[in-house]
Amino acid sequence: MTRPRIVVVGAGFVGIECLHRLERKLSARDAELILVSPQDYQLYLPLLPHVAAGVLTPQSVAVSLRRRLRRTKIVPGVAIGIDAAAKVCIVRRTTGEVTVKPYDHLVIAAGSTTRTFDIPGLTDHALGVKTLAQAAYIRDHVIAQLDLAAAATDEEERRARLQFVVVGGGYAGVETAACLQRLTTNALKRYPRLDPALLRWHLVDVAPRLLPELGDRLGVKAMAMLRERGIEFSLGTSVASVDESTVKLTDGRTLPSRTLIWTAGVAASPLVTTLGAETVRGRIITSNQLTVPGCAGLYAAGDVAAVPDVAKGGDAICPPTAQHAQRQGKVLADNIVASMSATPLKPYIHKDLGLVVDLGGADAVSKPLGVELHGLPAQVVARGYHVMALPTFTARTRVLVNWGLNAVAGDDFVRTDFQDNRPKTLQDFERTKAYLSPDEVKKHSETLNVRA
Repeated sequence: MTRPRIVVVGAGFVGIECLHRLERKLSARDAELILVSPQDYQLYLPLLPHVAAGVLTPQSVAVSLRRRLRRTKIVPGVAIGIDAAAKVCIVRRTTGEVTVKPYDHLVIAAGSTTRTFDIPGLTDHALGVKTLAQAAYIRDHVIAQLDLAAAATDEEERRARLQFVVVGGGYAGVETAACLQRLTTNALKRYPRLDPALLRWHLVDVAPRLLPELGDRLGVKAMAMLRERGIEFSLGTSVASVDESTVKLTDGRTLPSRTLIWTAGVAASPLVTTLGAETVRGRIITSNQLTVPGCAGLYAAGDVAAVPDVAKGGDAICPPTAQHAQRQGKVLADNIVASMSATPLKPYIHKDLGLVVDLGGADAVSKPLGVELHGLPAQVVARGYHVMALPTFTARTRVLVNWGLNAVAGDDFVRTDFQDNRPKTLQDFERTKAYLSPDEVKKHSETLNVRA
């Protein structure tokens, strides 16, 4: 008798939690477990701003898959299409070879990419903070601007290199701006030729207020903390265009800058468009049991899925947060096991435990279980939450040691140049050009549909 094949696409919170639980619930005889992922690590995305600022090393937030998964076969590659009717997943391996993976159960947990708009120059010049490579590149880029500003003889060039623009007033944008502003402020003490008054960090967002998920009071408090540190805000506006040396805003202003960091939301992985399933705001509509209606053996969760938020009720869907993704992965595993034994599936129900925003140093705002905190108490909660959420003892130890070392010894200001010769666009870093059209999916499925 052939073992059922369970294929999981994506090594994020959903995929790894699901497989980790399946390995405990199913024996090797019960099912074949396969993970499709271009990386051999699970990325703890919430701490990427700390990597970009050099507070944490990249290894601290990149947890080896082989530390967590013992029996799962890892296929190095990207799922570029799904044929739900034929029950096959089309994979482009890291070698470039295109193959198919037939499945009995498929979990779509491919996560999200940076959401962009049709803004002239945006995709060519903006930097994102969605992958480990992007975080490492941003650090190098920001420090390079300080070096180039110190060497510049033209005053206008120096001003442009020392003005940094971050777009996005959510968690990613606020934390990235806060952490990098702290880094550059400390770094300027080592650049005697640069006037600290020239350093400008500018946070832009189309929304009328910062961090709306935290409520008015904490959003205002976060703004006050960051404004005191010198960060400027332009709310209710966005970017009209961007080129190598300027960022033009929709309110008519032009900011001379060589750095635009774009964190204005996320979009579901382009893998969703290859499936042809019903979507809402670009995310696959699922049942509250995380199944995809009308597609046998197909499940979706995390950033790619519009999962009903049963705790809130109505038409609410779960926000794309790590907290929900981790718990959805566990429910997914339970429901796959239940479907294999023909027992009822259970709905995903989880009440949000609260939100934390780390602004660097002793600055933070947090709302655990509805309790509003700011300053050092909020920072203790924020970092405590991240330590507990990290999936392995090794990762927790590395993060704690890095935080401690940074607090005692301060920042380092060196460029690694690891990313110097690779393409710098959002599409290149996030592989958004790799996916097939629905017609191409059908063609590959018919041509390559051989049991792998």
